[in-house]
Amino acid sequence: MATIGHQLSTGVTPVTPISTMKALVYHMSGNGSGQHAWEDHPTPSIKGPGDAIVRITTSTICGTDLHILKGDVPSVTDGRILGHEGIGVIEQLGAGVTEFQVGEKVIISCITSCTKCEFCRRGMPSHCRHGGWILGNTIDGTQAEYVRIPYADGSLYHFPAGGDEEALVMLSDILPTAFECGVLNGQVKPGDSIAIVGAGPIGLAVLLTAQFYSPAAIYVIDVDDKRLAVAMKLGATAVINDRDGKAAARFLELTGGAGVDVCVEAVGIPETFGICQVLIAPGGRIANIGVHGKPGILHLEQLWDRNITLTTRLVDTTTLPLLLKVITSGKLQPRKLVTHRFHLNDIQKAYETFGNAAQQGALKIILTSN
Repeated sequence: MATIGHQLSTGVTPVTPISTMKALVYHMSGNGSGQHAWEDHPTPSIKGPGDAIVRITTSTICGTDLHILKGDVPSVTDGRILGHEGIGVIEQLGAGVTEFQVGEKVIISCITSCTKCEFCRRGMPSHCRHGGWILGNTIDGTQAEYVRIPYADGSLYHFPAGGDEEALVMLSDILPTAFECGVLNGQVKPGDSIAIVGAGPIGLAVLLTAQFYSPAAIYVIDVDDKRLAVAMKLGATAVINDRDGKAAARFLELTGGAGVDVCVEAVGIPETFGICQVLIAPGGRIANIGVHGKPGILHLEQLWDRNITLTTRLVDTTTLPLLLKVITSGKLQPRKLVTHRFHLNDIQKAYETFGNAAQQGALKIILTSN
C-alpha cells in the first residue's frame, strides 16, 4: 500500500495495514439469491487522491443487506464485501483529502458524495454521479477490518470526543433514512396522525424521529409482538398486530374510519404498501422507505380523487450533522434499538441472529473490532 506524502504533516505516523484482512464477502448462488462468507481478502489501498482507508471499529447489519442476499439488489456482484455502515479510524489518506487527518475517528456515511456534481449540489448525494450508495453495493463495504472510502471529504464525518459508538453508528444509515425518507418526505407536522407499517429498526427509528414534530398520534403495525412492545416503550400511541392480515380493518375501526395524515411504509413488500393505501386519509402523504424487490400495486382506482401524495427516496444523509447534535444532546437515544452485540469475527452468527429477528428478538446488532 502506497505511503501518501501529505500524511506526514499531520504529526501522526501512517499505519500500513497488512496485505490481507478478514471480510464478509458476497457470493452468488444459482437461484438468483446469494450467500456470504467470512474470508481472507486483500486489504484496500488508496486508488485516488480523495480516498481514505479506514480501520473499522464498529459496524452493524442493515435490512438492505438481507435484501442483497435475497437477490433484490442485482447491482451487487459476486465477490463484493457487504456493509455500508460503520465507525473507524483513518489509517491512510489520499493527497487530496483536506478535512481529515490520519488517526482521526470518523463516522462513515452510507452515501458517498463527490460534493461537486449536479446532484450533490442539489442536496441529493444519493444520486451522486460518482458515488451515491456504492458501499457494499458496487464497491467493497464496511463489514470488514478495513474499508476504502472514496471522496472522503464529502463522505466522512468527524466523530465527537466522548461519543458513544453504538449510538452514533446509527448515523451511517438508519437514522437519516428514517428521518429523511419517512419523517421529512412525509411532511410530518404538529398534530398529525401517523401510521408506521413495519416495526423493524427503520420503522422504530421513524417512531423516534417523528416525535421531533409533536404529532398527535403515532400508530405502529407489525406481525411481531416483541417489536410492537418496543414500539410502545419508545412512544407509540397504539400498536396493531397484522399476523392475520386484518390490521388495516382494525386500524380503521380504531380511528373511526378517518385514516391518518401520514403513512410510512418501512418494510418493502407489496402487502405493506397495500396497507398504507388503505390507511391514508384524504390529503394524506404516503412515504415509502422499504426496499422493494417485487412489484407493488398502486390502487389509483381508489386514490385518484383523494389528494394523496406518494414519495420515494434513497437516503442522502444530509441530515447527519443535525441528528448528531440531537444525539449528543441526549434528546435522541438510538442506543435503545440495540439488542445484540457480536465481535466482527462472529459476523456470520450475527447475520443468523438478524435473519431470524422474530425468534431472536433482534433489532439493531452491533459489530465491534479491536
